[in-house]
Amino acid sequence: MIKILAACGAGVNSSHQIKDAIESQMADRGYDVTCDAVMIKDITEEMVNRYDIFTPIAKTNLGFDLTIPTVEAGPILYRIPAMSEPVFTELEKVIKEHHLS
Repeated sequence: MIKILAACGAGVNSSHQIKDAIESQMADRGYDVTCDAVMIKDITEEMVNRYDIFTPIAKTNLGFDLTIPTVEAGPILYRIPAMSEPVFTELEKVIKEHHLS
């Protein structure tokens, strides 16, 4: 199981839309993925280290260096395939490069 952490400012709406889209799209591509949605302000280094990939809504300075790959997922929210497809493609690339599947 590939564990992904999605994050947005409030941890309520956008990150949950990103979570649902990632789980659906990556399952369609044959990956066993679970995604959690949280508020950016609640993220700790310890929390991030429990995941394989971090997908924030936008580039974010967490105050510490990330040890896992990051894929900015904000374009998913537009629900326009031409904008969201590159995010899913990048996630798949990261999964393959890091042998997460």
